[in-house]
Amino acid sequence: MDISLLLSSVDRGTSLGSPSAMHPESWQLCAQVEAWARGRGLVLGDPDTSPVGRARCDRLAARVFPDAELGAVDLFARWLTWALALDDTLDHPPLAESGSAVHHLCDDLLRAMRRGHARPGARPLEASLVELWHTTARDMSRDWRRRFMLHLEAHRDGCAEEAVNRRIDHIPGPAEYVALRRRACGPFLYDLIEPVLGVELSPRLLRTPGWKTLRDGVADVVAWSNDLASHDLETERGDVHSLPTVLARAHGLDAAQAAGAVVDRITERVDEAWRAARGLPEMLDRLQLSVAQRAAAAQVVKVMLDTPRAHLDWLAESGRYAADAIAAPRLDALASLR
Repeated sequence: MDISLLLSSVDRGTSLGSPSAMHPESWQLCAQVEAWARGRGLVLGDPDTSPVGRARCDRLAARVFPDAELGAVDLFARWLTWALALDDTLDHPPLAESGSAVHHLCDDLLRAMRRGHARPGARPLEASLVELWHTTARDMSRDWRRRFMLHLEAHRDGCAEEAVNRRIDHIPGPAEYVALRRRACGPFLYDLIEPVLGVELSPRLLRTPGWKTLRDGVADVVAWSNDLASHDLETERGDVHSLPTVLARAHGLDAAQAAGAVVDRITERVDEAWRAARGLPEMLDRLQLSVAQRAAAAQVVKVMLDTPRAHLDWLAESGRYAADAIAAPRLDALASLR
């Protein structure tokens, strides 16, 4: 199972029909991000020997932000690299089946962010997180920082729930899985759109149903597309947290039918996100936002609507889910574990 069926069906989705653009300085970005990841110990040796290294997060960042300032795109790519390193740590032993261990690691990371510095001798996940947080948060408001932390906590909780499911061999039902996957698929990453663009959204806009539909819709499309790409690897290591697996169990589908059902859901979800986006101008009028606030919202919405196709194109070129990507997690990734 892979994304070929989704790629062949992109004309069915409003925002998935046109290939994503690429940042003109993508090659320089690649060198910068690779050097940073190796220098911080998130990738050791040849990047092609590591699922994090061969993921090519720089390519995803360059597709999501093809017009942004290079330094800001570089920051987003570093966050993506860190997020994948965390993901690999949480999805492999000894944390893969221990909700308490997931909480312990993530709480250590959150404490380092609040403290403002890593502990002496901290491993790369903690030290690089503090560095990224200093660079990102310094120009953002208190409200934005709190929102980011809340989404990182939601990510922790989702990953912990997945660990418990693995331990007790529980396969979530479709509704349960959608909510769980949304939490466990890096919700904090969408907050980073604002510092990359140098804007900040009005808290009043973030509380509207239309905004929630847009954000959740984009997050679901990205997560479910990723599930198609990673399904074979997840299945091989016995992980049930994949929408094809969930739908196959719930509805008695074979692999091909499950893949088709996921593609149908992605298409529907894309359309829902676009409908929500088209309703936002009226919402902005009702909220009586300033010209600057409206401009910020327009910039963020454009990036969000472009993200699913950018992510799909990245999946097609990334080596993250190559057949030999099931490797033992590197010990250096286990930051903050004692």
